Amino acid sequence: MGELSTLFAPQRVAVVGASEEAGTVGHAVTSNLLADFGGETVAVNPNREQVLGLDCHDSVTAVEDVDVAVVAVPAAIAVTVLQECASAGIDNVVVITAGFSESGSEGSAREAELVEIAETHGINLVGPNSLGVLSTGVGMNATFGPRMATPGTISFMSQSGAFITAVLDWAADRDLGFRDIVSLGNKAVLDESNFIKEWGEDPETDVILGYLEDVADGREFVETARDVSRETPIVVVKSGRTEAGASAAASHTGAIAGSDKAYEAGLEQAGVLRVDSVQELFDFASILDGQPLPETDGVAIVTNAGGPGVMTTDAVGDTHLELAEFEADTLDQLAEALPDGANIYNPIDVIGDADTERFAEAIELALADPSVGMVVVLACPTATLSFEDLAAETVRLQRANETPIAASLMGGSDTEAAAGTLREVGIPTYFDPARAVRSLAALSEYATIRTTEVSEPEEFDVEYERARELLTAAADRGRTQLGVESMELLDAYGIPTPAGSVVDSPGDAERVASEIGGEVVMKIVSPDISHKSDIGGVEVGVPQTAVRDTYEDLVVRARNYNPDSSIIGVQIQEMVDLDAGTETIVGVSRDPQFGPLVMFGLGGIFVEVMEDTAFRVAPVSERAAGEMLDEIKSAPLLAGARGREPANRQALVETIGRISQLVVDFPAITELDINPVVAGPDGALAVDLRLTLDRDKL
Repeated sequence: MGELSTLFAPQRVAVVGASEEAGTVGHAVTSNLLADFGGETVAVNPNREQVLGLDCHDSVTAVEDVDVAVVAVPAAIAVTVLQECASAGIDNVVVITAGFSESGSEGSAREAELVEIAETHGINLVGPNSLGVLSTGVGMNATFGPRMATPGTISFMSQSGAFITAVLDWAADRDLGFRDIVSLGNKAVLDESNFIKEWGEDPETDVILGYLEDVADGREFVETARDVSRETPIVVVKSGRTEAGASAAASHTGAIAGSDKAYEAGLEQAGVLRVDSVQELFDFASILDGQPLPETDGVAIVTNAGGPGVMTTDAVGDTHLELAEFEADTLDQLAEALPDGANIYNPIDVIGDADTERFAEAIELALADPSVGMVVVLACPTATLSFEDLAAETVRLQRANETPIAASLMGGSDTEAAAGTLREVGIPTYFDPARAVRSLAALSEYATIRTTEVSEPEEFDVEYERARELLTAAADRGRTQLGVESMELLDAYGIPTPAGSVVDSPGDAERVASEIGGEVVMKIVSPDISHKSDIGGVEVGVPQTAVRDTYEDLVVRARNYNPDSSIIGVQIQEMVDLDAGTETIVGVSRDPQFGPLVMFGLGGIFVEVMEDTAFRVAPVSERAAGEMLDEIKSAPLLAGARGREPANRQALVETIGRISQLVVDFPAITELDINPVVAGPDGALAVDLRLTLDRDKL
């Protein structure tokens, strides 16, 4: 166990605010502890001599060797109680009391006092506003919930106390067991990362579950969970998918990212399995807790019902799994074992008159096929089949093969005994076969997490000081929105850009255009005009003879659009053949929890319409950047679809990596778009730039 071992395995627990009055939190916590706790329960209440047969103490300072103090007193007193806990040398304190940051400014001030005391004295503080903590290992129910958990190997944390009470009630009827349970509350000191680290070091925790509404520190969460998930699976349901705030974003990336994209990317990079529902949370927990990991993604379906077999086949197609293709020898043996009318191909249909022996023989043959990595046993009730006998045979066969199995018993009360037999050895059962398939897909996904090597981001050789001077100069001029006039910033970080510069007179425009030679591109440069092409602020293919007139036309259009706009000048840029490559976008938005979120996707003028994008939390490794290229729907365009030459993947990967390094190096860059990045066979060229600067962070 780790730093929180005494929180979950205490010998003496003090309840501050213990009460005789039924219906109070102090009464519930005390009675819960007295019911099951193997250690000593201590009552603290200066207004009582006894509570539930326990002698009361006036303060925790009057009690020696308290491992955990559970605080259930009014918020105004809780700060004083925590100070007393510090004086008594208590390492673990659970503040159940509400009335802190969730209740306004006064409560936030009280919570800040709790944090200061806890951090000064090194106290592991759970809460405030917590339901409490529970550990079946020592029979400790230090919550005010109505039920003790069934012992098991799943550890569970939740930001909702009510969710915990509902889950315990639901799990009791399904023999789902838990190791430790924590109500996170306001997460003033201890948060999800602390408990993930602790349970990752606990040999008795096989699966970690979480209900999260937010993450306190995204970077710490990713690093901690990534280490733990390589040994212990982590499954999280994350509520709050809102994209509030996206409408205020200044860049394409900010507009697309919203609030949930960072969580999606962060959880994936952390090796955390994210689910969409409570049902999936516990479906995945059950199979991860009870089944071995598959060696292949090939699924065999063995059923006595054709229709449900087709449904299960469709469910496989909805995941990354695939139907196993049986070897010729397996097909021959199935043909010999099954009667005429049975289907020997996948899904194997043993037909409706099958008895247990025939069903089991088909399962055994499927398990023996080298292409099969997992099996769905799908049975509907018939007069010739005993669910209990089938369950016993399935258990025997899995023990002999060590291949993951999920069962779908499509019946009512007749399936209960069989389901119990299967659960005893960790085989989960589902009425809906699609749930069985999705659970096997989660098992496969976790197998990939376990075996995928973690790669660190490359550190590129860049001109950091040059970039810092460029950003500082812009900030000194009062600029917060930068555009193509700052393309030199990309050059400082080794990102190729077209030749050109920004000029502020028609004469300089002609000079620069002449140096470039041939036709040029001309763009108005103004921090007040975000989408230049929408107002006629971009001219492509301008001949040398028309550069002066085009300069003046662009300025007039900008003035007509917004008379008060600040016109920096016009960018003169060499022509880039957009048809010779694919227009992509590399962008960044800065998430409050996870920090810089890097986006890659199909670029050009339709980026916000198509939203064909992939995200990663920076810093982005070479492997992760390559994955981003493959994740977008337009990936075939980069690979050379429809006769196009393939884009230079390495150039795009390096561009993503360099931008990732730029925004990590400079927290002052809050949003950034390079659109388009033209990806061709010879490399990647950044054609346009827009970024938002927080001058206070330079």
